[in-house]
Amino acid sequence: MRILITGGAGFLGSHLCERLLAEGNEVICLDNFYTGRKENIRHLLDDKNFELVRHDVIEPILLEVDQIYNMACPASPVHYQYNPVKTVKTSVMGAINMLGLAKRVKARILQASTSEVYGDPNIHPQTEDYWGNVNPIGLRSCYDEGKRLAETLMMDYHRQNKVDTRIVRIFNTYGPRMLENDGRVVSNFIVQALRGDELTVYGSGEQTRSFCYVDDLVEGIIRLMNAEAEDIHLPVNIGNPGEFTMNELANEVAKAVGKEIKITHLELPQDDPKQRQPNIERANNLLNWQPTIPLAEGLKKTVAYFAKRVGTLKNASAKT
Repeated sequence: MRILITGGAGFLGSHLCERLLAEGNEVICLDNFYTGRKENIRHLLDDKNFELVRHDVIEPILLEVDQIYNMACPASPVHYQYNPVKTVKTSVMGAINMLGLAKRVKARILQASTSEVYGDPNIHPQTEDYWGNVNPIGLRSCYDEGKRLAETLMMDYHRQNKVDTRIVRIFNTYGPRMLENDGRVVSNFIVQALRGDELTVYGSGEQTRSFCYVDDLVEGIIRLMNAEAEDIHLPVNIGNPGEFTMNELANEVAKAVGKEIKITHLELPQDDPKQRQPNIERANNLLNWQPTIPLAEGLKKTVAYFAKRVGTLKNASAKT
C-alpha cells in the first residue's frame, strides 16, 4: 500500500515508518520538524519506497494514498505548552486537512489520540467509554482539548461522509528516539541518571503512570488500522496496564543505568493526573493485542540509546 504518516520523523512516527517499510509498503513521511528530527529517519532515505516531505499539516496537501496515520502533534508538555495556539491548530486543522484528503481519495485514516483525553481521571483504570475529567482552560488543555476535538472530527466525518476512520488513545510510551529534552518522565530520568544529576520527581512521587515500549505500541496501532469490526471506528486504548509510581520508576531507571541515584522533589504541575492506567480489554478483544515487553527490558534498550546520545552531546559541547 501507499501510506502517509504525518509526524513521521518524530519518536513514534519514525518507528511506524520503519515498520511499514519493512512490511513492503510505500511510505510518505510528512513532517515540519518542530519536534521531529531528520536523524530519526536518515537511515530510511535511501529506501526507494520511502519519501520525505517537509510540510505542516495545518496547510492542506494533495496526495494519492491508501492509508493515513495522523501522528503529527508535539506530545510532551514542554513542547505543546511552548506554543499552545500552534498545538491546537496542529490537532484541529491537521485533522480537518487529513480527513479532507481521506474523504477525497477514499483512504482509511487513523488518528493518534491520547490518554490525556481522560484528564485527571475519576475512574481507574480508564475505559474507552469514560468521558474524562479535563480542565478546558488549563495549561494542558491546548493538547487535551485539541485531541478531544480531533476525535470529534473523526467520528463526524465517519458518520456524515462515511470516511473509514480509526482512533487510538495512546498511553505513556517510551523507547529509542525520544527527545532528550522533551520533559517526559522516562527520558528525564534516564538523561539525568546518565549525567549523574539528581532525578527530578514532582510532588510526592506516588502518582502513577503506565509505560508501554514503542515496539508494542506500533504493533497495536498497525493492527487497529488493518482490523475490520462493526465498532472499529470507536476509540481503542493502546498502552501497558502495568502501573508504576514515579518513585518506583526512578528505581527501575537506576537499575537499568547501573548507578545509585539521588532524588529532588519539586512542586506538582497544574492539572497533572494522579493516576493513569489503561483498561485494554477492547484492544485485546478487537485486535488480539497486549504488550509483551516488560519495563525492565524496555528501559535497557532506551538507556542504551540515550547513553549514545548523551555521549555524543558531551563530545560536541567539549569541542565547542
